[in-house]
Amino acid sequence: MSRYKGQLAEQSACDFLSQQGLSLVQRNYLCRVGEIDLVMLDGQTLVFVEVRARSHGSYGDGAMSVIASKQRKLLKACSHYLVSHGKYDKIPCRIDVVSLDNQGNIEWIKNAIIREY
Repeated sequence: MSRYKGQLAEQSACDFLSQQGLSLVQRNYLCRVGEIDLVMLDGQTLVFVEVRARSHGSYGDGAMSVIASKQRKLLKACSHYLVSHGKYDKIPCRIDVVSLDNQGNIEWIKNAIIREY
């Protein structure tokens, strides 16, 4: 997928989540261990959002592409974010996946990635 299509997908996901009551904190947080597409607040919960879009349904939906290695990278990037932004270290957080298809359908998966302790 082109960078432009990725940006459109991220904007669509951000708009959708905003309509659901979330507020944008940061877009495209980049650190040495990875990237977080969207950081949002859902009430008092910090939400890290991975946005996935697929132009062809034959490859499965976007959520299916968040494989174990991508999940590990996301967890590291989220940990980095929390360490770098101390004001969020005492509130609950979660990682969601927003998947978009070429028909404009959006699937929002809350708590898509759960960190095991």
